Amino acid sequence: MVSKWKKMKLALSLNLCNYLPRTLEEEPPSLALNSAETLSDAALLSPLNWPMTPTPSSYRRRLSRSSSKSSKTCSICLNKMKEGCGHAIFTAECSHMFHFHCIASNVKHGNQVCPVCRAKWKEIPIQKPSLDLPYYPFDRCNNDAAISLFRCLPPSQRAITQGHPEPATFDDDERLEEQIVFDGETEVLKKENRDYVRMMDMKMYPEVSAVPQSKSCENFDVLVHLKAVTGDQISQYRRAPVDLVTVLDISGSMGGTKLALLKRAMGFVIQNLGSSDRLSVIAFSSTARRLFPLTRMSDAGRQLALQAVNSLVANGGTNIVDGLRKGAKVMEDRLERNSVASIILLSDGRDTYTTNHPDPSYKVMLPQISVHSFGFGSDHDASVMHSVSEVSGGTFSFIESESVIQDALAQCIGGLLSVAVQELRVEIEGVSPNVRLSSIKAGSYSSLVTGDGHSGLVDLGDLYADEERDFLVSINIPVEEDGHTPLLKLRCLYINPLTKEITTLESHVLQIRRPEYVAEEKVVPFEVVRQRNRFLAAEAMAQARTLAEHGDLEAAVKAIENFRLVLAETVAAKSCDRFCVALDSELKEMQGRMRSSHMYEASGRAYILSGLSSHSWQRATARGNSRDSSSFVQAYQTPSMAEMLRRSQAMFLVSPSHHRLIQPLLSFASQPKPR
Repeated sequence: MVSKWKKMKLALSLNLCNYLPRTLEEEPPSLALNSAETLSDAALLSPLNWPMTPTPSSYRRRLSRSSSKSSKTCSICLNKMKEGCGHAIFTAECSHMFHFHCIASNVKHGNQVCPVCRAKWKEIPIQKPSLDLPYYPFDRCNNDAAISLFRCLPPSQRAITQGHPEPATFDDDERLEEQIVFDGETEVLKKENRDYVRMMDMKMYPEVSAVPQSKSCENFDVLVHLKAVTGDQISQYRRAPVDLVTVLDISGSMGGTKLALLKRAMGFVIQNLGSSDRLSVIAFSSTARRLFPLTRMSDAGRQLALQAVNSLVANGGTNIVDGLRKGAKVMEDRLERNSVASIILLSDGRDTYTTNHPDPSYKVMLPQISVHSFGFGSDHDASVMHSVSEVSGGTFSFIESESVIQDALAQCIGGLLSVAVQELRVEIEGVSPNVRLSSIKAGSYSSLVTGDGHSGLVDLGDLYADEERDFLVSINIPVEEDGHTPLLKLRCLYINPLTKEITTLESHVLQIRRPEYVAEEKVVPFEVVRQRNRFLAAEAMAQARTLAEHGDLEAAVKAIENFRLVLAETVAAKSCDRFCVALDSELKEMQGRMRSSHMYEASGRAYILSGLSSHSWQRATARGNSRDSSSFVQAYQTPSMAEMLRRSQAMFLVSPSHHRLIQPLLSFASQPKPR
C-alpha cells in the first residue's frame, strides 16, 4: 500500500501548476499548509484539481463527464452531497456545486476560479466562524450598491445574535453620531429653522362666508387646514435622524419567494437609511429574536444589517406578540434616542400563539411609538394588525401580492425620512362670547371640546414634509346685529425635530360677514365638501365592515352603495373633483371584494381596513396590488414618498418569476393640485 506521504507528494507534483503564476509578473501564492488547512487525500488526488493546461479531446470528455456528476458529488472531496446531511452546499456562478467547507478552504489558498471549469468567480465564498453562507436573493444583473456589499462581505467585528444569548436589557444600542458644530452654527441653524417653521401653512375655511343677521346656525362647519414645510426646505437644514425597528415574520409560510422578496425589500431599506439613522431587526416565528442591536447605518453597519437579514431562514409558527414585545423592548431600553422613532411590522399569517383576538395586551406592551404594519397575502390577520397600528398611531397597509413588498416599504420609509414637525397640537378658541364649539371631526386623531364649548384641541402627532392635515370644527353661531361675527382663532404648538425647540404659531381671527340679507345661497367651498366626503366615506366603510363581520354582506354592500349615491350628488363630484372620483372608485372596489364570504375573507377585510387607516390618519397606505395607476393609494402620498417609491421601482427588473410588468405609479404630487 502506498503511504500517505507518497500520495501527497504525487498529488502536489500533479497540482503544482495550479500555484504557478499565470504571467511572469505574478507572484506565486504561498504553498504553506498547516494541519487545519490541508486538503483531504481524496481532494489532492482528484483529477479535477489538476492544472489547466492544453488537454487532448479525450481528457475534455472525461472532464465533461466529471462535471456532470458534480451536481451530486463534491468535486474537491469526492463525497456525496445530500441536503439535510449536516453540510452546507455552495453553488457557484457557473452552476458547479461543492461542500461549502471544501471550497472555502480552497479559496483560502488563493484559488478564485472554479476547480471544474476554471471560470473566474465574482462571488467568493468566505467562511466565518459563526454564520452560514449568506443567500443572495438579488438579481445578479442588478448593480445596486446593496448587491456590491452582499458579494464580498468582510468579517464583521460584531456577531449577529443568532445562536447567541440575548442580553436581559437591550441597552447596547450604538452611540448616536457626534455632530461637529462650528462657532455660531447652532444659532444660525436655530434662526433658519425658526424661519422655516413659520412657513408651515395654516388656514381656515368657513362653510359659507356670509350669514344673515337674523339667522342663527347650528353645526356650522369650519375646515382647519394645515400643511407642513416642503421637503426641499427641509433638505437645506438636514433632516431628522431615525431610530427604526423592523419586526419580520419568518414563519414557515414565508418560505421561498416571499422570504427572498422580503430580504430584497430590507436591502432597499438598509441602503436608503443614512449614517445617522439606526436600525435593529427582530425576526419572529415560533419565538422572536433580535438579529442585532440598534446600529447606525454607516458602511460597517449596513454590512452587518445586510448579512443578518440575508441569513434568515423560514420555519416555525407565527408569534406576532413576541415579535412586537421584543421590538418595543429595543425602543424602551435604548440609552440614546434619535428624534424620530418607528416600528415596522410585516407578517403574512395569523398569530398561532395568541388566541384571544384582538389581544388587549397589544396596547399595554407598545411604547409611545407608531407601529406601521404590513399584512401581505390572503392569510394574514388584518384585524389584529390594523388594531396594533390604530392604538399606536401608525398605519396599516394591505399587500395583496408579495411582489410589491419593497414598494410598500419604500413609501413608508420615504415618509419617516422626511419628518418636519413633531407632537403637533392645535388649540381652537371661540372668539365671540356667544360662539360655541359643538364637535370636532378629526378621524383617528385625539380631539377634545371643553365643557363650556369655548375651546377645543386636536393632537396631530408628527407630520412628514408636504403632508396635510384637515379637520372640521362644528360651531353654533348666534343672531348678530353687527356687520361681522368673529368666530375662531388657532394656536399651534409643535417640536422642531432638529433643534428640539417648541414652536408656537397663532392664526388670524376667522370671521364671517353678517349682512341684513343674503341675496342667494352661497356655494360651499370645495375644500369643505372634500373633507366632509372623506369623513362620511370613512363612516360608511366602518359601517360596512361591521355588517360584513356579522355575515351580512348584502347589507354591507348596500351601505357603501347608499353613500356612493350621496357622494354623486355633491358639488365636488359633479365637478369631477379628482379626490371624489378616486374615492368613488375605491368604494366600488370595496363592494366588489364583498360579493362573497370567500372574497371578503381573502382580501375584502384587509382592503377596507387599509382604506380606513389611510382616511382616518390622512396618510398614504398601500392596498391591493398598488400597481394600478387608478389606485387610491396616492391620495395622501407626499413628494418624499413618491421619490422613494420611484427609486424602488427603478431597481426592479422583470424576471421570469414575475409574469406581469411593473408599471410606474402616478402620484398626486405630479398632478395639478386639486386646491
